[in-house]
Amino acid sequence: MADRNLRDYAAELKMRVEYIHSLVEAAEAEGIVYGNSGGKDSALVGILCKMACDNTVGVLMPCSSKRNFEEDTRDALEVAEHYGIRTRTVDLTPVRDAEVEQLKTATPLTQMAMANIAPRLRMTTLYAIAASENLLVAGTGNRSEGYMGYFTKWGDGAYDFNPISDLTVTEIYQFLQWLSAPACVIKKAPSAGLFEGQTDETEMGITYAAIDRFLLTGEAEEKDARILRRYHRRSEHKRRPISTYEDYRKEKESNGN
Repeated sequence: MADRNLRDYAAELKMRVEYIHSLVEAAEAEGIVYGNSGGKDSALVGILCKMACDNTVGVLMPCSSKRNFEEDTRDALEVAEHYGIRTRTVDLTPVRDAEVEQLKTATPLTQMAMANIAPRLRMTTLYAIAASENLLVAGTGNRSEGYMGYFTKWGDGAYDFNPISDLTVTEIYQFLQWLSAPACVIKKAPSAGLFEGQTDETEMGITYAAIDRFLLTGEAEEKDARILRRYHRRSEHKRRPISTYEDYRKEKESNGN
């Protein structure tokens, strides 16, 4: 599936749309809500969800970052207008500021702890809307991020379903090109927008091209392989089901201990 010329995008699009539609029907939901960040992943998810369910709502949730209020907002609105996706905006800046002030009374916050507040507030927002309107929450994480653990646990890593989790970043760009998506989401550098100047590749120290090469072919330069192994190992807890005593007990019993 690495070569876009060998893919049957029409058939793949049809199956992904059927998948989403079947979930909405099975849940007896009224529609879908997702975070419209102005990036490639949310763009593809929004397109797929809109094709499957007319009542698809993309929520813009800027939070402190200047990029959120400028470039990301412009791109998110362009995608939404292009595909007729209804949008809403919830400014989470004052909520985050209030949370940070209260947390300071409990513990000194690390940079990582601070960065993860916004994604968790965004998911809280999406689930509040979903619960109020009987909607399903669509996830926007891709395969490359999943392997690296480059997502926030109980933040963007939480959702009711995810229609693009099997696609690498490279494949998502190719899919968007086939769909003739707005250039703004295809050309911009991938960024979670967690702080000013942040980009995914700079923060991880490896390009998505290198990650995807490894995922699709098993090949990697030694420097990249070390980064891949480290990120994947350290983030294993994010991909495992929640640990419970019952699971531990059953494992012990099955081993005869």
